[in-house]
Amino acid sequence: MSNRFLSRRSFLKELGVATGAALAVGPRVMGANEEIRLAVIGCGVRGGTHIAEFGKLPGVRIVAVCDPDRVRLAAAAKTVATKFNYQPEEVVDVRQLMERKDLDAVSVATMQYWHSLPTIWACQTGRHVYVEKPLAHSIWEGRQMVRAARKYDRLVQVGTQNRSVKGYAAMASWLKEGHLGKIQYVTCFANKPRHSVGKRAEPLPIPDTLDYELWCGPARKEPIYRDKLQYDCSFTWNMGDGESCNQGVHEIDIARWMLGYTGLPRRTMSIGGRFVFNDAGEVPNTQIIYYDYPDVPILYEIHNLPKAKEYMTPEKWNTLPDFKGGVTGVCVQCEGGYTLGTAAFDSTGKKLQSFAGNEDHFANFIKALRSGKREDLNAEIAEGHVSTSICHAGNLSYRLGQAASLAEQRQQLGDTPCWREMHERYVKYLQDIEVDPNTSTLGPWLQCDAARECIQDNAKANELVRGTYRQPFTVPEIAL
Repeated sequence: MSNRFLSRRSFLKELGVATGAALAVGPRVMGANEEIRLAVIGCGVRGGTHIAEFGKLPGVRIVAVCDPDRVRLAAAAKTVATKFNYQPEEVVDVRQLMERKDLDAVSVATMQYWHSLPTIWACQTGRHVYVEKPLAHSIWEGRQMVRAARKYDRLVQVGTQNRSVKGYAAMASWLKEGHLGKIQYVTCFANKPRHSVGKRAEPLPIPDTLDYELWCGPARKEPIYRDKLQYDCSFTWNMGDGESCNQGVHEIDIARWMLGYTGLPRRTMSIGGRFVFNDAGEVPNTQIIYYDYPDVPILYEIHNLPKAKEYMTPEKWNTLPDFKGGVTGVCVQCEGGYTLGTAAFDSTGKKLQSFAGNEDHFANFIKALRSGKREDLNAEIAEGHVSTSICHAGNLSYRLGQAASLAEQRQQLGDTPCWREMHERYVKYLQDIEVDPNTSTLGPWLQCDAARECIQDNAKANELVRGTYRQPFTVPEIAL
């Protein structure tokens, strides 16, 4: 594998461009009738969505699809040809994709551990980027992506598509006007059914149609002891970030939008565990997190298991817990009521108002490319970075935690009523699924340094903040 992309100078030299010459100018404004040539990187389920959504937009042509899995790659190319009547090029190695001359933008639909490098490389070579959530696999990594967008003056949109829901924007303004009184706290929740990833005695065979070296990329290249290669890697810390980041970035993004928060909390802690399953997965399937902000705290809870032991059968597995009737969403609790989704309710649960409106998130990215204006992006990379980093901070506490008794958990919680109430719900839930709460992992309180985007006085936490990489797929530090 070539290491040439680690050096911007040598990379541009290979392209026959003097260092900085093509990248000193701002984004080129693309006319209303000008064709935008785009490549889709990552041809799994989400990549298929990118193909369908970008391909149908007027003036957008998918010139290439890219994936180290040749089966997925061929299927993606066939989809483009069938739906849009033209044939894209099939590219296995994303580094080769960056050498193309006929490319204005890329969309990155890989797993998150492969988000940063294509985004940075695309910015370095003068392309705009649509990148899926969560933005990055570590806090430091996300900051390098933001710096790349700024240094090379590229437009980068993050796939937190709720930012294009006009109803949320209207609701945020309505809340600020004080219609429900003072905001007391925000509860984010995700109840999504997940199954065991299995636990093999022998490593999973890697198909000949997959370039495994390239597929692992910056992550550790190691034997796989789960049952499936693709997607289930998101339930390991090597390649994934757990439900509270993978899904949680959506809810945390909405919560801080409603509150106007622009950085990490002053501290955070988490409690949870990977219960019921005895598998090769590592991330928790039941978890609660407290994000301590000076004015209004944000809380998060996830349940990937059924609501009670009696529902743990294949037929009933999707019978999940809820929060005020919602399965996944955000509840802004105020003095005079609450919001759930894009609706507002009084203290008795009577609906007061709904907030409607939506914009196509993919079309918004193309619209911004045509205007050349960063402010036209609904989910600009700096916003996606903050929301992703908050989620990472909560997971840092969990990953540094240890098994603790229920008494130890309660002792560490503190006096905040909403946090204690969430913990009591957590305990009751574990009892309902016949799991001993005393087997939980209790994470420490972590003091965040928002300005430096790290954890105060905690070397182990900051190793995770920084992330680790495998040569030659090292994320470069971008200097502004």
